[in-house]
Amino acid sequence: MCAPLGAAALPFAASLGIGLIGGLVNRREKQEKARQTYQTAVEASQSVDESFANQQSALGSRLKEEQATTAQSRLAKTIQGIQARGAIRASERAGLTVNLLLSDQERQTANAREALNQTLESATRQYRRNTQRLVADRDNRRNQLQSQVNQAYNQIPSLSSIILGTATQGLSQYASLTAGLGGSRGGVPSTSTSSFSAPSGYQPIGNYGNFSTLPNPFG
Repeated sequence: MCAPLGAAALPFAASLGIGLIGGLVNRREKQEKARQTYQTAVEASQSVDESFANQQSALGSRLKEEQATTAQSRLAKTIQGIQARGAIRASERAGLTVNLLLSDQERQTANAREALNQTLESATRQYRRNTQRLVADRDNRRNQLQSQVNQAYNQIPSLSSIILGTATQGLSQYASLTAGLGGSRGGVPSTSTSSFSAPSGYQPIGNYGNFSTLPNPFG
């Protein structure tokens, strides 16, 4: 009476073995893909940081040039004002006229220096805006790389899920097999999948679903 079930035992066991091996192979492939994604992200992150540093350095250099140019221009305006006032005093004009001319020249010099200061302030504000944009672009790219790595590692199935999936599939196949052979075996009770539990003491190996446990190159 048990011959039909015994004859099906070998292919049934082989099916379970194939399913388990397939799950382990798939897990290994996902691990390798995640490792490659991680390595690519590390290299890309380094490239992002280098690009950020180069662009920020260029912005800083331009601002320093602007500051130096403005300082030279302010000095030139000051010298021009001094020379103009000296020329006015040497003109031997009437006292009131000289005072008016001197006041006008001082005002012109002050206005020129203020215009230079405003230009420099505008350049400084633009430098800050450009730097903030660079920081935002860098952080956005870092976040994208981090997300790609997280997704790759989250796709790795755990050992417990592989074992549980294989066992569940095996119990389902066994239940179908015993149900089909029940009549010829004289009413062999069917096995209920509700009594299945994970192997006693089993603990998943590794924690690839959480990227935070891996070295984080993004600082």
